[in-house]
Amino acid sequence: MTAHQAPSAEQLETFPNPRPGRDFVIEIVCPEFTSLCPLTGQPDFGTITFRYTPAQLCVELKSLKLYLQRFRNEGIFYEAVTNRLLDDFVQACQPLRCTVIGAFSARGGITTTVTCTHEASKS
Repeated sequence: MTAHQAPSAEQLETFPNPRPGRDFVIEIVCPEFTSLCPLTGQPDFGTITFRYTPAQLCVELKSLKLYLQRFRNEGIFYEAVTNRLLDDFVQACQPLRCTVIGAFSARGGITTTVTCTHEASKS
């Protein structure tokens, strides 16, 4: 059995944007996201959507999948995990714009959606 490895931005691999200079949007939907409730230890399920406009780099999908799988054993609140996903994605890819949406499944009759946005500073 291998020890649990925490997710990190360094796991996210990238490749060169095939059309730098053209603003276009990439949307990646990950419908099988799981993490753990930090209070109860029960699993939380959700759909994570990344919507971004690349600058020089695009994210490689297999590395994103493996990165997301590392959250399966992480005790983390919805708000924290959605912000963490955005921060790590921005660190790895440095997009012009990025929105991460965490749409979490019902628990106790309540659903939660958390939306976090990044926009690169124009320098």
